[in-house]
Amino acid sequence: MPEYHLKCTECGQTCANDLLVCPECSQKQEAGGSVRGALEIVLENLPDRWPNATIGSNDFLLPFMPITDPKALPPLTVGGTPLLTVPGLREAVGCPRLFVKDDIRNPSGSTKDRASHLVVTRAREIGATTISTASTGNAATALAAVAASTPDVNAVVFVPAAAPVAKLTQMLVYGARLLPVEGTYDDAFELCVAACKEFGWYNRNTATNPFTTEGKKTASLEIAAQIAPEEADVVFVPTGDGVIISGVAKGFDDLLRAGLIQKRPRLIAVQPEGSSSITKAWAAGDDHTSLMAGASSVADSLTVEMPRNGPVCLSRIRQSEGAAVTVNDDEIVASIAELSRLTGVFAEPSAAIALPGLRKALEAGYVERDERIVLLITGTGLKDVPAAGRSVERPANIPPRLDAVVA
Repeated sequence: MPEYHLKCTECGQTCANDLLVCPECSQKQEAGGSVRGALEIVLENLPDRWPNATIGSNDFLLPFMPITDPKALPPLTVGGTPLLTVPGLREAVGCPRLFVKDDIRNPSGSTKDRASHLVVTRAREIGATTISTASTGNAATALAAVAASTPDVNAVVFVPAAAPVAKLTQMLVYGARLLPVEGTYDDAFELCVAACKEFGWYNRNTATNPFTTEGKKTASLEIAAQIAPEEADVVFVPTGDGVIISGVAKGFDDLLRAGLIQKRPRLIAVQPEGSSSITKAWAAGDDHTSLMAGASSVADSLTVEMPRNGPVCLSRIRQSEGAAVTVNDDEIVASIAELSRLTGVFAEPSAAIALPGLRKALEAGYVERDERIVLLITGTGLKDVPAAGRSVERPANIPPRLDAVVA
């Protein structure tokens, strides 16, 4: 198993492996602000060759992961999702080397399963039995699913009461203790932080727990292995709090350090106009995001007033020489049906956003059409069927007669 240590992304100091945030920088934390003293896991003995194992399997991933006890891995299989060649979509957008990473095939239908799988593993290693998270929906559902497969772990989730019913239902049927919060995701986040401190629960919160980033990096490990011997030039990532894109960046950085790839791909963050703090900060050249009060979008999973991983996300985008773009809600809704028709991948708004993001990036000159481009599709459309329904028109009913079919 790889050895590792924790490093503060803010001050650079090495921290004890049992911490979630830097003890010094976290003293500067303000309620409602981005996480101060976020930690990064630094692996010390990465493999110098690809494991001879099935992509996405435990044997494939373990050499790249901060796991000290493989027996602590939850039994639920996560990852190993396909990288699709999507000929119809390639023709429609004029990008002959476009790929779709279909992460909706994870157990709960979301990329967030990757983070929850590793967080639950870590919790079992340290003997924690109650794990809690705040979420717009998918992270809570992912934690609920992974915890359900693990008899000695309980999940307590804080979610805005206005989250899509399908996501709330998923959490409940998986057996999580659901606390619907009368407020925003940001309100749920602060309440979860206070509850974890008060009751001693293990905190899975995005940006707070460094194992979430490590879990999400498995998507980029798979992309690199699946596209080999070629390498991705650009990866589009739906972005809310900024942890998915930070995790994707971490995966490519680890592979670069190991010598398994020769370059890191440019990362393009895609945000809805109504929740675009990271894009605004990137465009302004700022290192920190600003509060976007009243943030709203049909892409509920990306809707945050203050991105909790904003500074780290901005750093990773710039390190990759990437960019950030925004799209409006009408473009997001239209992309659900287009992506489905041309690829067979039914995405929720917060995942389908990658497609109009590609078009915006092409218009802005951030991407060339002949580059190897990957769209990370992060969540299934079954999580928000009403939004998908807005992208299509249901035909009128017909009588059960052949002449009606002819008409």
